[in-house]
Amino acid sequence: MNWREVLDWQEHGRDVVCLFLGGISLLLSILQVQPLSWDMAWVAILLCGVPILLGAVRGLVTELDIRADVLVSIALVASVIIGEIFAAGEVAFIMQLGALLEELTVHRARAGIASLVKLTPRKARLLQGDKEELIAAEQVKVGDILRVLPGETVPVDGIITAGSTAINQAAITGESIPVDKSCGDMVASGGINQFGAFTMRAEKTGADSSVQRMIRLVQSADAGKAKIVGLADRWATWVVISALTAALATYAVTGEILRAVTILVVFCPCALVLATPTAVMAAIGNATRHGFLVREGDALERLAQVSKVAFDKTGTLTEGHPQVMAVKSLGNWTEIEIFRCGAAVEALSEHPLGKAVVKSYQQKKGASLPETRDFVMVPGRGVQAQVQGKEILAGNLPFMQEKNVSNQEALAAMAEEYTGRGCTVIYLAADRQGLGIMALSDTLRPQAANVIAGLQDAKAEAVLLTGDQQSAARETARQVNLQEFHAQLLPEDKLAYIRQQQESQQPVCMIGDGINDAPALKAAQVGIAMGGVGSDIAVEAADIALIHDDIQELPHLLHLARHMMRTIKKNLVFAMTLNFVAIFLAIAGILNPVVGALVHNAGSILVIVNSAFLLNWE
Repeated sequence: MNWREVLDWQEHGRDVVCLFLGGISLLLSILQVQPLSWDMAWVAILLCGVPILLGAVRGLVTELDIRADVLVSIALVASVIIGEIFAAGEVAFIMQLGALLEELTVHRARAGIASLVKLTPRKARLLQGDKEELIAAEQVKVGDILRVLPGETVPVDGIITAGSTAINQAAITGESIPVDKSCGDMVASGGINQFGAFTMRAEKTGADSSVQRMIRLVQSADAGKAKIVGLADRWATWVVISALTAALATYAVTGEILRAVTILVVFCPCALVLATPTAVMAAIGNATRHGFLVREGDALERLAQVSKVAFDKTGTLTEGHPQVMAVKSLGNWTEIEIFRCGAAVEALSEHPLGKAVVKSYQQKKGASLPETRDFVMVPGRGVQAQVQGKEILAGNLPFMQEKNVSNQEALAAMAEEYTGRGCTVIYLAADRQGLGIMALSDTLRPQAANVIAGLQDAKAEAVLLTGDQQSAARETARQVNLQEFHAQLLPEDKLAYIRQQQESQQPVCMIGDGINDAPALKAAQVGIAMGGVGSDIAVEAADIALIHDDIQELPHLLHLARHMMRTIKKNLVFAMTLNFVAIFLAIAGILNPVVGALVHNAGSILVIVNSAFLLNWE
């Protein structure tokens, strides 16, 4: 990421140029270099001060809104009237610098809704007798019969009427392993057909489909998310009234207009304006070095307030793809022989679990596989083939039952341990005799347990929210020492949990990677998306993205956010103290407008320096 990207040059380029020229003009004014016949500080007034004046007038006229700009404008005009040109230029420059820094950290429009709309299936294959017609998905009506080919996205919610397949519905439910579907099973729009064509009857179409429901959830999810208001603007009305009252009272008592204008100048909240954005920018720089892309300016401020951190499972606490975690034999064959034959018979399979078996074997054993002949795939059941002269069967328990495999009860008993831990089990047989099982599960990230412990040390309670099965959620929670977990959650269930917690004054940080996490990510106090494996929609809905999917830095991010807030409070206390001292000195006549402006300048620099320590904070 370069500075041009950080600054969003098209939007802020003019502001940067004006600040640069304004700063040069003030430096020339201090050095009393006047290549022209007038004070060079006028350049800063025109480039930095005029926008402030226009903004203050616009706010007063159109919205009756009294902000910090109003006091700054009064001080600018008063300083120019009495000839204190440098003081006017310096105040304008500092205020515009603070405004630019603040703009660089504010909310930006997100494209999450557009990404979801792109995900919405565009076409559907409508069956009418023997004819097949390609129509727009929004034209599908309830009761229509549709065909879905391999690799296509399910266009609407419905029920399979013919055929068997496996549907990757991680985008909708968050399940880590594709789900086998056959006649009579429900399928949701947005799911991807892994193999085999099937026909379905449309049940929910248009606005009622799963993807459209997700769009509505994301649109409404952040309606209650708090936005941070600048302290200077929050107190602006009282600051303006106090400044004018003090200036008028001083002028009435002393009759010295210089003192009154000095009060207006030192009352300007320059350091106060810089206190928050400089700390936020420095903290964002620190977060970037640790692999976080902070997309929302106030995200770290909100993160400092969270008391609970909610994790999605698949792709967040886990790697997001299944692996063979155990191979068990009934005793006739060794586990290595079972693994080898299982990988061989699955080598020609289109099923994602079959591909996972082959990949796991190659990674763990690295040996070549025996030749496979007479391969047959039975959708929704399993595969069979001739391997080294034996008929090898690999599939689910109903497949074993259909093939009259012996030792079915022993195979089922062996599998109970692993199904109870949320694993998917593939049963194997040779020449209709049960051999053993292969257990597959999603792989836990190696640093997951340490991350949970680190968050708990930071007094943040961790919780697991997943669309996966109860047994899989329980096993993951056990491995990382999580006390609270909720399974089989739909996107609206996760959203409801987030809202319920926050209504109970428990601000939640949500961490996820899938489309199904997008509503919860947007509704949470802070949403953190896995930027590497995460979907574009999840990243767009989140406030922060993990660039390299390395979750081990999450405790650092939470500590950084809290330390940033402590720094902001120190900055505010210093800025307000400096203002009050300068005001009393101005009332006493010790400060003039130029010295008052320089005092403000020094205070602003100290605030920036204090904030800069956040850049390398560990």
